[in-house]
Amino acid sequence: MPSLPFTAPGLDDDQGAEVAAILQDRLNGLIDLALTLKHVHWNVVGPSFIGVHEMLDPQVDAARAMVDETAERIATLGVAPVGTPGYVVDNRTWNDYPLQRAMVADHLAEVNKVYTGVIGDHRKAIERVAAIDPITEDMLVGQTAKLELYQWFVRAHLENAGGLPE
Repeated sequence: MPSLPFTAPGLDDDQGAEVAAILQDRLNGLIDLALTLKHVHWNVVGPSFIGVHEMLDPQVDAARAMVDETAERIATLGVAPVGTPGYVVDNRTWNDYPLQRAMVADHLAEVNKVYTGVIGDHRKAIERVAAIDPITEDMLVGQTAKLELYQWFVRAHLENAGGLPE
């Protein structure tokens, strides 16, 4: 990531670059999440298709908004955010989404795993930026709250009548 000649007031250049690098990893994860959710939206089939299909669009929109917010925070820190497909693929630490056209329960079980990974990485990023930049920490906390809510929506579809995973 190329550096620019400034960072946010209150941070030195090294701090800005460190936080931007952490955020670049989160940007990669959020871009992947948005694309994955849209892929599932197009490829989910079976009972309760329409409910899941329609549930995913607001999640895609929210993930896209988080992508923009994160990229703009990186730019605010004086670093150029990178959102090209090749960069995201080359720098991700997770495997590609495994399903194409598949049943609702199969997709939602995989989406649950995706959310677990993204949320876990967001929480690690929160810990890393907490002592450096409370503005970035606040942004990540807000994003994590939304991601956890959306994961709850997904998990609700995976429970049986007794509230246990099927």
